[in-house]
Amino acid sequence: LLKALGKRIRELRDAKGWSQERRAEAAYLDRSYLAGIERGLRNPSVRSLLKIAGALKVRIGELFSED
Repeated sequence: LLKALGKRIRELRDAKGWSQERRAEAAYLDRSYLAGIERGLRNPSVRSLLKIAGALKVRIGELFSED
């Protein structure tokens, strides 16, 4: 699940043409923490997922699926 979540977040970031650093700034989270999420090594909190979704301008559910 964590690897799939990280892959989806990376896909959404790539679609915006953002670097990991740009996304980290937009989400107000540390770049290395977000890199760990994208690699499936971190188990992000709901609060962190809300920040990531907000930065990417998607609903939190879109972090888990393409629908």
